[in-house]
Amino acid sequence: MGLAGKARITAWCWLGCSLAMLATAEESRQLEVLPADQTVLADPVSGAKLTFLTTKTPSTNLYFHERSWLADSSMILFNGHRGLTGSLVQTGELVVIASPVEALTGATAAAQRSSFFCMRGNDVLEITPTIRYSPDPANIRSTVSVTERLIATLPASGQLNANYDDQYLSVGFLQNAVPTICVIEVATGRVQEICKIESPLLWKGHLQWSRTHSNLLSFAVGNDWHREDGPSRLWVVDPKIGVPRPVYLQVQDELVTHESWWGNDQILFCGAPAALKHGDDPQRREMSHVNILNLATGEVRILGAGAWWPGATDAEIWRRNWWHCAGSSDGRWVVADNPHGDLALFEGSTTRPRLLTTGHRTYGGGVHPHPGWDRQGLQVIFASHLLSNEAQVCVATIPGQWQQENSPTRKP
Repeated sequence: MGLAGKARITAWCWLGCSLAMLATAEESRQLEVLPADQTVLADPVSGAKLTFLTTKTPSTNLYFHERSWLADSSMILFNGHRGLTGSLVQTGELVVIASPVEALTGATAAAQRSSFFCMRGNDVLEITPTIRYSPDPANIRSTVSVTERLIATLPASGQLNANYDDQYLSVGFLQNAVPTICVIEVATGRVQEICKIESPLLWKGHLQWSRTHSNLLSFAVGNDWHREDGPSRLWVVDPKIGVPRPVYLQVQDELVTHESWWGNDQILFCGAPAALKHGDDPQRREMSHVNILNLATGEVRILGAGAWWPGATDAEIWRRNWWHCAGSSDGRWVVADNPHGDLALFEGSTTRPRLLTTGHRTYGGGVHPHPGWDRQGLQVIFASHLLSNEAQVCVATIPGQWQQENSPTRKP
C-alpha cells in the first residue's frame, strides 16, 4: 500500500518555524464551577450503580482509548455542551475548562501525574488543575484554578495520546494533505516526525501508545472490512526506527475495528472473519468478537465471543456482537459495547462474561457508548441515551461482588 517510514533517528525534526520556545512561561487562570447535575440509578438487572454526570445538558465521554480520569482520580474529563468539562469526583460539581470563546480539543489525561494534555488550535498544552473543595458545595462552590503550559505548536491540530510515563505524546495530522505521525517530548516540546502515510485516503488514525512501552505506536489504515484492494487495518511503528509494519493480516471480508492497547503489549480489537456459509445462504454473515492480539507472538484469541445464526435480522445479530472494547489497567476486565448500547464485561483471566448494563442506545441511531476505564478498574465511563434523545456521560460502578469473584488473590 506504500506506507513509508521516514525516520529521523539522529536528531529531533522541528516542524515549521512557529514551534514553542522551550522556556515558555506558565499561565494560571480560574475556572468556572457549576453545581452538580447528576442522576444516580441502579441497573435493573445487574444492580450496577449508574451515575450520569449531566442531566439537564448533553455530554459525551472522551474517546474510549483516552484517559478520562486524572491520575489522582479527582476529576473526570468529558465533552460538555460548552466544550471540555470536568466533573469533580468528590462533589459532582462541573468545571468549565474551556471558555465559550475558545475550544480545547484532543484531550487526554496524563498517565502518572494529575494533569491533562489537549490542543488549542495548533498549540499543544499541558493543563494542571488545583482543586479547593467547598465544605458545603450545595451552597458555596468549590474553586478550581489551572496552570497552563504551552508545550509546542504544530502545523495542524490532531488527536493526542500520552505514553505510559508521560515522557512523550503522539499526534497524527495532515501536513500538506499527507498524514504525518509525530512524537512530542513533553519536557522540552521537541517534535520528531516519525513517518508519513503515503496513501492519505487510507488513513484512519486511532494513533495510540502501548500501555507498557514507548517503542510501540499503533495506528489504523484502510476500512474496517478487508477487501481485495485494501490493506489490513492494524499497524505498529517503533518511533526510533520509523518503519510501519502490519501486525495482523486480515482475510477477505474479515472485520477488524476499534483497537486499543491493554497490558503486556497486547492489542484488543473487535471483529471476525465471515461466519461459515451453509448451503446457499445469501445473507451477510456478520459477527464480531472481542479479540486479543499478543504482539510478541502474533497469536490472536477470542476473549468475548460474538455470534451469528441463520435467519437473524441485523438488529438481532448486533445484540450478540461487539463494536468497541477496552481493558482495565489492572488486567482484570475488558469492557465491550454493542450498537444497542449494551455493555458487557469479560474477565481477563477466564473470559467469563457479565452483562453490566443495557439499553443505552437505540439500534441504528444515537451516539455509541465508546466505553473507557477509570484508573483502578472499578468504573466504566460511556455515553448513554437512557435518559433522553441527547447523550449524557454515564459512569457505571462494577458491583463489589463481581470484583471479589474476579480478584487476582481469590483462591479456590
